[in-house]
Amino acid sequence: MKQRLTLRRPRITSILVAMVVGIVALILCFCILVFLARYRSAMVQNALTSTEQAVSQVSNTVGSYLQDMKQSMQLVEDALRQDEAGRDELLQAFLTFRPDVVAVTGYSANGELWDCWALERSPRQTILQNLSFNLDRARKSSTAYLTAPHVETIFEGYYPWVVTMTTPLKVGGRYSWVSLDLSFSSISSYLNNVGIGQRGYCFLMDTEGNIIYHPQQQLLYAGLKTEDTTTLAALEGTSYVDDTAIYCVAAVGDTGWQVVGVSYVDELVNRNVSEMLRLSFWLGLGILASALLISYSLSRLIGRPMRGLAAAMESFEQDADHFTYHPVDGTKEVRELSDSFGHMVVRIQQLMTTVRQEEVNLRKTELKALQAQINPHFLYNTLDSIAWMCEQGRNADAVNMVHALARLFRISISRGHELIPIEKEIEHAESYLKIQKYRYKNQFTYTFDVDPDCLCYYCNKITLQPIIENAINHGLDFLVEEGRIEVKVRFDGEDIVFSVQDNGVGMTPEQIEAVLRPGAQDRTGIGIKNVNDRLKIYFGKNYGLSITSEPDEGTCVEIRMPKIREGNYESK
Repeated sequence: MKQRLTLRRPRITSILVAMVVGIVALILCFCILVFLARYRSAMVQNALTSTEQAVSQVSNTVGSYLQDMKQSMQLVEDALRQDEAGRDELLQAFLTFRPDVVAVTGYSANGELWDCWALERSPRQTILQNLSFNLDRARKSSTAYLTAPHVETIFEGYYPWVVTMTTPLKVGGRYSWVSLDLSFSSISSYLNNVGIGQRGYCFLMDTEGNIIYHPQQQLLYAGLKTEDTTTLAALEGTSYVDDTAIYCVAAVGDTGWQVVGVSYVDELVNRNVSEMLRLSFWLGLGILASALLISYSLSRLIGRPMRGLAAAMESFEQDADHFTYHPVDGTKEVRELSDSFGHMVVRIQQLMTTVRQEEVNLRKTELKALQAQINPHFLYNTLDSIAWMCEQGRNADAVNMVHALARLFRISISRGHELIPIEKEIEHAESYLKIQKYRYKNQFTYTFDVDPDCLCYYCNKITLQPIIENAINHGLDFLVEEGRIEVKVRFDGEDIVFSVQDNGVGMTPEQIEAVLRPGAQDRTGIGIKNVNDRLKIYFGKNYGLSITSEPDEGTCVEIRMPKIREGNYESK
């Protein structure tokens, strides 16, 4: 008798586990492949960005050095305009001050070396070849030009490596051209120390692809290394990435020089991608193991406790404030999840209460952030003015200005208080005006008209100073006649109104709207907008600034705030 074979049907738990693990495995493989492709692309982009930043920094540094060379050439030209005694004295002082300058040379119309200035050195009696000067190129160039780095050959026993700038001398006299030889060692040392990764480097070439300086010149001369400078010259300030290297090119100002940065893909990209591939493999195994465990656990859950827990969550979402949680009974896992949800409910309700309390302090936090926007640049200008007065012997004025600055910052600090008496605010404004009057050399006058009964009330500190600063910088700075600023403080019902009026150039309605527009980023209006925002945050939308102005007639800024006694707002 034959036994009837029956197939054992798989359990739903096994089917669920197999489906979950299979889906997770497929998604994981796809995600890893996409991630690695994106990661390699991002690493190439990061390497390209790093190379571009390094090249840009080198370009800026070399460009600054060459720009300084042009400024030095201007000093030399100014010295050559002096008589012989003054010229020699100035050039000797210049060479002492600039030890990196090897020599200053002057040439006649036919290219003869007529004069040479160098510290403790004189040119040869007979110069076979002067690599620092080329008559044909000098005649073709109507402006200053740079030579490639070369060996200085006009001295006996002294052969420094220099770069020469030659410019035609337009003042007349015995010199038709003047040249400035600067030591190239500072640029070469800097390029030798630039590294992009462990093997990357930077070198200099001209627009024709001729190498000016390469940190691996010995390998180039020996034929052990080559650079495709023709292709690089065609890039014209862009970047190029191939399978092995990244090339970035940046021009050095208007010198005709270019900085080329070279970095290697296998060093900056492939190594990291390989490491990420290994990490992704182990991470994938961990995720698959977790998926297997989680899918098995989920298959063992009971639906009813989960539905009860879901219903409790839905009730909590609808009314979190008045929700009272009753634990859901079930398996151990369900009870743990239920207990966690209960703790979460309690914690969230506590956090909601805390958030409501913290919202009360949010206005003061925003206020401190706005107050920090006030532009401090006048401090630097004030210190420069004080230093200038000291140099000019105006010690009494400098002392008065320092005292005014000290009072200004003592009141600005105010022991951390936001509200200060109006009397202190007026003193702060007077100190600021006194400083500005010194700086602007009495180009304007100012007056204060303050109701004495207002002095005992409080206001936001540093309220008047930004308005006065704006009036001086953008209202009076362009006046030909004497400027005038009038500051008034008076009562208006239950409010106090400050006004700052000037006779400056005024503003159009569009300019006024731009100054007070929310989100305005115009540097000229940040002080005024700052004061307006602070008042509205602290006292409400009914308070703040109003501006009336007519072009060529002046501007009046009114500041409205409520009457405040000490302590009325500070504790809120």
